[in-house]
Amino acid sequence: MDFSTTEEQESIGNLARQIFEDSCGNEHLAALERDESGDGIDHALWKSLAEAHLLGIALDEAHGGSDLGLSCLITLFEEAGRALAPVPLLSTLIYAGLPIAQFGNQAQKEQWLPAIASGEAILTAGFEEIGSSEPREPRTKASAQGTAWILDGEKACVPAAHVAQRILVAAATGPDHVGLFLVDPKAQGVEIETGLANNYERQSHVRLSGVRVEAEDVLGDPTGGAEAISWILDRAQVALAAMQLGLCQAAIELTARYTAERKQFGRAIGSFQAVTMRAADAYVDLECMKSTLWQAIWRLETGLPATAQAAAAKWWACRGGGRIVHTTQHLHGGTGADIDYPIHRYFLWAQQIRLTLGGSADQLVKIGEQFALA
Repeated sequence: MDFSTTEEQESIGNLARQIFEDSCGNEHLAALERDESGDGIDHALWKSLAEAHLLGIALDEAHGGSDLGLSCLITLFEEAGRALAPVPLLSTLIYAGLPIAQFGNQAQKEQWLPAIASGEAILTAGFEEIGSSEPREPRTKASAQGTAWILDGEKACVPAAHVAQRILVAAATGPDHVGLFLVDPKAQGVEIETGLANNYERQSHVRLSGVRVEAEDVLGDPTGGAEAISWILDRAQVALAAMQLGLCQAAIELTARYTAERKQFGRAIGSFQAVTMRAADAYVDLECMKSTLWQAIWRLETGLPATAQAAAAKWWACRGGGRIVHTTQHLHGGTGADIDYPIHRYFLWAQQIRLTLGGSADQLVKIGEQFALA
């Protein structure tokens, strides 16, 4: 493993941080959270990312991308987490963009990848279902009807479904067979109920009742979707871990400034042993998050099996990240209860990331499964 950053990663990180810092101030984020009539997405920021050619980092040049690979894309996610950026990066780039690039046919690539890179398209995917923790074994069903497919079922916690042009839906196509389908949210039989997640992100419950999907909107082999889902989930877990790493880093920095300035008993509270010990433990967790994340990224980029490593990175994002934001919230004392002050936002985002695509216990199950197969 080589943990040193490349020139491309540093350039992308610096550019992304500048854009996010210009757009994601505390007052701006608070205004978006209070605007219940809006869609919860900063469309101006999304446009800025597209104009900076950041949305197409991992897409090939033939379809409007830069073809810089997963590590550069994950750098963008780390900066997005640091800024708590209210844009659909995970849903559009990881849930849909990369799978279309990897498994889509030429027509699907030409239709969607340039639109993703330019910021014109927002896509998402429905993997999670009520009462099920295994996306590769969906309860949603797809029945063949000629060359088309008819979908019936429900998907939970679908991000950006309320603004997406397509929802990538995993559905069982037969015993032990799964397919991936690009569903038009405006199609007959699609019902979308949108609510607020822990971090004020809009997520939706999507009901599919006899929804017809034509053959041209089937992604890859309609019986081989389980392997594709595993491919997607490995990358989704490291993207979530990267966002958690970024926001935890920002929370620690904010707490360091606060404890250096806050005086009690005539001295900065950061000089008290109890405070320094909590801060040191948070730093240890942060370094563990960083190491496991980049090990998983390295294995993914080199084509090595990485499911266990991606799960380990997400486990640390859940457990280590959870401890960090609890510490940073606690060390702010009463100030942490003031929602005009931004520290609470890191806590809320961390809890949302922790629960997305399975918490720490789910990651241990994945790691155990991989050990059993070894």
